Amino acid sequence: MTEVRFGIDVPAAAEPGADPVALARAAETLGYDFVSTSDHPCGAAPSYETWTMLTWIAAHTSRIQVLTRVLGVPYRPPAMVAKMAESLHRLSGGRLLLGLGGGASDDEFRAFGLRVPSPREKVDGLAEAVQILRGLWSEPELTFTGEHYRTDRARIEPKPDRPIPIWLGTFGPRALDLTGRVADGWIPTLGYAPPERLPAMRERVLAAARAAGRQPEAITCALNVDVLVAEAPQPERAPVSGRPEQIAEQLAPYARMGFTAFNFKLAGPDRAGQAEQLAQQVIPAIRASL
Repeated sequence: MTEVRFGIDVPAAAEPGADPVALARAAETLGYDFVSTSDHPCGAAPSYETWTMLTWIAAHTSRIQVLTRVLGVPYRPPAMVAKMAESLHRLSGGRLLLGLGGGASDDEFRAFGLRVPSPREKVDGLAEAVQILRGLWSEPELTFTGEHYRTDRARIEPKPDRPIPIWLGTFGPRALDLTGRVADGWIPTLGYAPPERLPAMRERVLAAARAAGRQPEAITCALNVDVLVAEAPQPERAPVSGRPEQIAEQLAPYARMGFTAFNFKLAGPDRAGQAEQLAQQVIPAIRASL
C-alpha cells in the first residue's frame, strides 16, 4: 500500500500570543510528517518571514520535516536560495522540503520594489531557478546564463549530503509540464485547482514526467487544503469541513486519485485541537480507505 503523508500549516502570524513552535511541536508529537508555511512577506498584519520561522521551528523539533509552501522565486536570487537550503537541510538533519512557486501576488512585488513578471516569465524563471539550485548542489562550480537569472563560476560548499526534494506549487499548463519534467513533488491548493479539474491537472504532470523519461510515481502529489473541524460543514469557511468522519469522506477520494500527501491549513482559532482530532480520527480513516 502506498504511504500517505500528512502535514499541518503553521501560520506565519506574529501577533501577541502566536506560538508557531508550540504548534509544530504538537504536530510532531501527534505523528504528522511535516509542517509548512506560506510566503507572503508584505502586509499590514504582523507576520514572520517564512525561512526564518521554519528555521526556528526546525531548531526546536527533532523529527518533523519543514516545507516552504511555497517560496516565491522572484523574492530571492535562486543562487542564494541554494545556499540557504543546503544550510537548513544540513542543520536540520535532512528535514527540508523546498517548495517553490512563481509568486502569486503581484501587489507584493510592487510593494517591495520588484519588477512584476508576466505569467510566462514566472514559469520560465521558476524553471531557471530549479536548474541553478540543482547545479549548485551538484557541480563544483556553476556558470549559468538565463533570461532571468545568471551565475558566474558560482561555488557553494558543502554540497547537500542527500538530495533536497523540490516541490512546485503550479496550476497552468506550462507550469504543470515543468513540474512533471523537473520536480520531486507537486503541491496545488484545492480551490485554486478546482476538484473537477484536479484529475486532468495531475495527469498532465505525470504525462510530462513520462515524456521526459522519468518515473511518474517518483513525483509526490500533495494536496494543500483548507480544513475546518466543526459540527456541520461550513464550505464558506473551508472547502473541506464538518465532523471528522465527514472530513475523511471528503478527502479519501483524493487519496484514491493518487495524492500521497496532504497539507491541512486549519481554519478557526483552535488549531491545536483540530490538529489532534485530524490526527486521531481523520488520518487513520483515510489510510484505512485505501
